[in-house]
Amino acid sequence: MVKMIAIYKRELAYFFNSIIAYVVITIFILLAGYFFYNLLAYFNLISMQAMQNPYTARQLSLTQGVLQPLFGNLSIIMLLIMPLLTMRLLSEERKSGTAELLFTYPVTDWDVILGKYLATGTVFVAMLAMTLLYPLLLQKYASPEGGAVFSGYLGLFLMGMAFISMGLFFSCLGENQIVAGVSTFGFGLFFLIIGWITPFASPTTGKVLEQISILVHFENFAKGVIDTNDVVYYLIFSVFFLFLSSRVLESNRWRS
Repeated sequence: MVKMIAIYKRELAYFFNSIIAYVVITIFILLAGYFFYNLLAYFNLISMQAMQNPYTARQLSLTQGVLQPLFGNLSIIMLLIMPLLTMRLLSEERKSGTAELLFTYPVTDWDVILGKYLATGTVFVAMLAMTLLYPLLLQKYASPEGGAVFSGYLGLFLMGMAFISMGLFFSCLGENQIVAGVSTFGFGLFFLIIGWITPFASPTTGKVLEQISILVHFENFAKGVIDTNDVVYYLIFSVFFLFLSSRVLESNRWRS
């Protein structure tokens, strides 16, 4: 545990002593703010038009009109941003030669993996926490559902940590950061859109595709519903790629 914490602190210091964390967080906040502003402006426009029809006005929901699409947009932004955080985790160490030095230290593969995984997760949580300003603004002028806000952010957190675990795995495979980043984005996009073809597949195949789709499992969180099936999916996803990362590091250790 002590060695893992040391690697965690070392990795976290690297993020914030370089420009990486600041650039990624800034891009994420700007994109998130853009989507939030447009969603809120559109919701206000629809609300003003609905004032002429009381029945339509009663059907309007801040959760469905602003929060749910906002969480969906944030999940897409995360897919674009996460490879920038993860592509250098071990690729850079392998390229600079410090990976071989790291393997000679009395640390386990899991110390390295969890230290880097949690450090990247900390940057991600800090990035995600800054978007809490949006529901706070809604709370000041309206009454968003607290449960929907909590479940939405829980889903984003679980999805983000899943992306990080996958990015860490691809970063373990080689020393080329670009390849690691593109691979993370490509496979993340695959898991995100795989559920789109379920209407064209057989019932059995469709159910399988839904079970492996990141986006399908996120839909309940965005709606304000916490399903244990969805939570377990993200946990298994993260553990699976962390396990693969440990196998890769073990193979590298034996070769070195």
